Amino acid sequence: MTINSPWIKTAVFLLVMVGGRPLTAADWPQFLGPNRNGISAETGLIDAWPAGGLKQLWRVDGGVGMSAVAVKDGVACTLIQTGGSQSVLALEAGSGKTKWSTQVAKAYSNQMGNGPRATPAIAGNAVYVMTGDGTLAALKLSDGETIWSHNVFKRHGGKPADYGMACSPLVSDGLVIVTIGSPSATVVACDLKTGETKWTAGQGEKAGYSSPSVLKIGGKDQLVVFAGASAFGVDPASGKQLWKYAYVTDYDCNIATPLAVGGNVLISAGENHGSALLKIGSNSTVSEVWTSIGTGSVLRNEWQTSIQSGGHLYGFDNVGSAGPVTHLTCVKAATGERVWRQLRFGKGNLIAADGKLFASTMKGEVVIVSATPDGFQELGRQTVLGRTRQAPTLADGRLYLRDDEVIVCLDVRGKK
Repeated sequence: MTINSPWIKTAVFLLVMVGGRPLTAADWPQFLGPNRNGISAETGLIDAWPAGGLKQLWRVDGGVGMSAVAVKDGVACTLIQTGGSQSVLALEAGSGKTKWSTQVAKAYSNQMGNGPRATPAIAGNAVYVMTGDGTLAALKLSDGETIWSHNVFKRHGGKPADYGMACSPLVSDGLVIVTIGSPSATVVACDLKTGETKWTAGQGEKAGYSSPSVLKIGGKDQLVVFAGASAFGVDPASGKQLWKYAYVTDYDCNIATPLAVGGNVLISAGENHGSALLKIGSNSTVSEVWTSIGTGSVLRNEWQTSIQSGGHLYGFDNVGSAGPVTHLTCVKAATGERVWRQLRFGKGNLIAADGKLFASTMKGEVVIVSATPDGFQELGRQTVLGRTRQAPTLADGRLYLRDDEVIVCLDVRGKK
């Protein structure tokens, strides 16, 4: 560990803005939720594990893919692969009844798993998606009609990442932004209404598998990108690159989404790499607040983005080179000091709400854990799916999960 810094608490607001429209705590309109940090402002959720386990509200057939579920205005959307095509599937959030299904690209095959990887983003009256082969498309939320569609590599050159395109689209101020890693454009921003390119940023760097986020850095919004070999900041309005920090990992496997922590930027990677908390100066200088790198690191997010809550980070610490051993851990966000860890918890994904962590594991379990630095406190766990790498979604007291066959909705509301 290196430099300590004062801790600045951050707030989670009940009302946030995505695509210029207000959202309530009942919405989860994109990858990692309203603020792309895995946190929901919902309250009144489960405090004790039910005697009969979590109640299943509905279960429907889905399809192959690693996309999570996005929910807005009572519609739940995800990307699936069936019948030789990658398709957007829209369901009624309360019942699971199919509203529509629209094909957006041919089937995608890859040694690390078939089908789409990225989670849709819902903004206004449209849903924006990225397929495994790099098709970026906008569809009407009401009926699935295609508004516009293009393959980013036919437009900008290059080819998909070795393990498929995993960047979940980010909607910001009239733009839909994705990391593509073409030789001429690491990142591209397209007009929401037309799909036309508004700006590009970066050159000559592979995409990696992370999704960018708009973070408040030094009191100003910055688009922070975690690409294949670096993290860098961009002016989200113009595409001007502001700063860059080299972070090279094996196979370009920077996957977790950058987080704003006390006004600084947290990046983390697995493959025995670790984490770094970066301070971005007013003149775009980059310094390390703390680093925890290598085999002794306290936090190595293989593909999972950590959760920041109450001055602490909760996340998956993967041991070895994509090895099977993964601990669930809690560290002090300001210093990187380990507080506790639950050994061999297993691979999975985390989101948070109401003082609790909602985890999905690769074995198909739902696990609820108290978000507290006072040690690992599990409320309960339940197997609900087959093998899965998809992140859970929380919207209006409902927890959505999926695997390569089904989509499940569970009731996690507390007793009235």
